[in-house]
Amino acid sequence: MAATVSLVERKRRRARERIVQAADELFSAHGYDKVSVSDIAERAEVGRTTFFRYFGDKPEVVFAKQQELLDAIAAARDRDAGAGPRTTVEAIEQLRPIVLDLCSEVTSNPDGYRHHFALLADHAELRGRDALKTQQVADALNELLLHRGCEPATARLSAELSLACLQTPIKLANDPETLRADVNATFDRALALGRP
Repeated sequence: MAATVSLVERKRRRARERIVQAADELFSAHGYDKVSVSDIAERAEVGRTTFFRYFGDKPEVVFAKQQELLDAIAAARDRDAGAGPRTTVEAIEQLRPIVLDLCSEVTSNPDGYRHHFALLADHAELRGRDALKTQQVADALNELLLHRGCEPATARLSAELSLACLQTPIKLANDPETLRADVNATFDRALALGRP
């Protein structure tokens, strides 16, 4: 039975990947506004129903990578409880490797990363969705720390500060080639603020 579940899961992932790839190709070739859900489904060789099984609407397919990140944070939370950090510095240090891994994941395809932000720059609707997804990342980081036994105020502050360490280099340079290093340096700067 486990092999059947594994096969079903692999098929599910392949269908989702085909949809994302089809959307990326069509958005690049024709522009976001000129591509419909039907166009994406046809290109991915799936039905519209299958598209909507994985994505609630067309904007959501633009944020497929962000959903994978949220899933990765949830998996980290469920995988191990870890030691509950007692201080904000300890909590931020626990979140740092997770955020850096997220940076590596989102920039693994630098051209796709750049294209994603070009779409955001051109569409206010997508920027609004991006703000929501960004807050969901902070909420997921907060939940991870709470799951590890962190005090709620420390967990929330640490999650928001860690998100700021991610967002600062994105807002300043947003270079997929250096994002991980830039975010790591921002963590160093943030943690140095409380030192004499």
